[in-house]
Amino acid sequence: VAVSRLVWRWRLRWLAALVGLLALTDYATTCIALELSGKQDIEEGGLMAGWALQVGGMGWLFLVDLGAVLGLLIIAVLSRLLFIKLGHPGFGRAAFVAVLVPYAAVAFAASINNIVLTLL
Repeated sequence: VAVSRLVWRWRLRWLAALVGLLALTDYATTCIALELSGKQDIEEGGLMAGWALQVGGMGWLFLVDLGAVLGLLIIAVLSRLLFIKLGHPGFGRAAFVAVLVPYAAVAFAASINNIVLTLL
């Protein structure tokens, strides 16, 4: 059994959709934690996200998050297509999963962290 199927056994488009959903969830919970919770001691921990907030606020953060997610999706798709063109479709699937699953895990953890910080 291929390792990529152990890590992600479903269709690859579902992984791409999950990444988009988790990115939106991370952004929404960040907005709630920073803007709506009323707590002054919560900060954005990510370097790029912290910079985006300083430069242009939540709108800029949304654009930077969108760019980062689109960039990862483009890398995942192009790497998959390259491996397929080279005659290694299994490696193409593995590359797609290897690019997107770590982001999905981090975005999920960040969303949970934002929720916990908001409720505490």
